[in-house]
Amino acid sequence: MGTVVDAAAKKEANGSLADLNPTVVFVLGGPGSGKGTQCANVVQHFGYTHLSAGDLLRAEIKSGSENGTMISNMIKEGKIVPSEVTIKLLQQAMLESGNDKFLIDGFPRNEENRAAFEAVTKIEPSFVLFFDCSEEEMERRLLGRNQGREDDNIETIRKRFNVFLESSLPVIDYYNSKGKVRKIDAGRPVEEVYESVKAIFAPKNEKVMGHCHALMKCLILFWM
Repeated sequence: MGTVVDAAAKKEANGSLADLNPTVVFVLGGPGSGKGTQCANVVQHFGYTHLSAGDLLRAEIKSGSENGTMISNMIKEGKIVPSEVTIKLLQQAMLESGNDKFLIDGFPRNEENRAAFEAVTKIEPSFVLFFDCSEEEMERRLLGRNQGREDDNIETIRKRFNVFLESSLPVIDYYNSKGKVRKIDAGRPVEEVYESVKAIFAPKNEKVMGHCHALMKCLILFWM
């Protein structure tokens, strides 16, 4: 009976998402690459809803559900949570948001995640925002942020980094082959990184107006 109910709910959710026809941007990068910070900036300035796969999974863990216990054990081992679990959480959050523009942070984590998301939701990302950062810098940031998270210890950090290299880079390669990857040098200061991010999200007409304003300033200075 539960399976039938779940299938019906999934079908209803799919229909709603298809009607929504959302703009989806996948945000990928190793642990500590600064994805969350930059997503917050995009939300503030460009009106996207930020959905962190990690945050949704941690909320499920705190709920005390059977799913939450399974998720907790997998995260401690540095393993990737089954696609259907994360996709279900993402779908629910998208439908409840009231928005049609989403930054999906930390997902898809592997090729199976990617294929499952596109198959289930019938949605392809507009592009992938890839935060490229060295392992040394990411490790330094994670150990320094002191958020009290169970997965912020040196052993688990290194496991997570290895999982990212082995599993997530093929996803980036896949979308890169389709011309959908926007690579950001995330090892720089936060403000510099956001300037690069902002240039990607700014509407084309806004960029044109910016160039026009710069040209006008040059002409004014010239004639003075």
